[in-house]
Amino acid sequence: MVQNAMVWGAGGGIGQALVSTLSQEGWHVLALGRGVTELRDLTPDVLEVDVANEGAVQRAVAAAKKKVDQVDLWVYSVGDIAASKVADASPHSWQRILDANLVGAYLTTHHSLPLLASDGHMIFLGAISERLRLPRLSAYASAKAGLEAFVEVLGKEERKRRVTLVRPAAVDTPLWDKVPFNLPAKALRPEDAAQRILAAHREKHRGVLDL
Repeated sequence: MVQNAMVWGAGGGIGQALVSTLSQEGWHVLALGRGVTELRDLTPDVLEVDVANEGAVQRAVAAAKKKVDQVDLWVYSVGDIAASKVADASPHSWQRILDANLVGAYLTTHHSLPLLASDGHMIFLGAISERLRLPRLSAYASAKAGLEAFVEVLGKEERKRRVTLVRPAAVDTPLWDKVPFNLPAKALRPEDAAQRILAAHREKHRGVLDL
């Protein structure tokens, strides 16, 4: 029986790697997010959507319901980052980072839950804790801290389902082009991160997973 996966943020580095790996393993993948049209060679079911726009999220979930009866694996891999001191950061920039990393997580979760299998697995991409509170990353640090709290509460509310927060260390994705820090020499490839995330799914993981 073919299993269904829904990947939000499929246009990002880890998201694309997840879509590719899942497709290769025989999953039916729904790829959602920005810049996902290029993934049509991996899955025909791609949906362009701004996760911070509630109406767009509702329409995307409605379209997904026409393609699958339920979702077995649900992944939120949307993320954005900006480096700026609090004194210099614009409210617009701050809101953009919160929208991608936290607000979108709530909106996509809220509207997707009715489509999730009763024993479905929800996975959220956070960030390794010691990298969060660096100078100039106030918005990112705040958003990821909020995401951790959100996922912890969600896990307590959805006890019949598995809820996992994955906290990768450095992963070699285009996000690093947005910050004035060097990519660590031991950074994971997106494909390696995807493989470890899917291994956690197969192992029926729940809770926090540091990569």
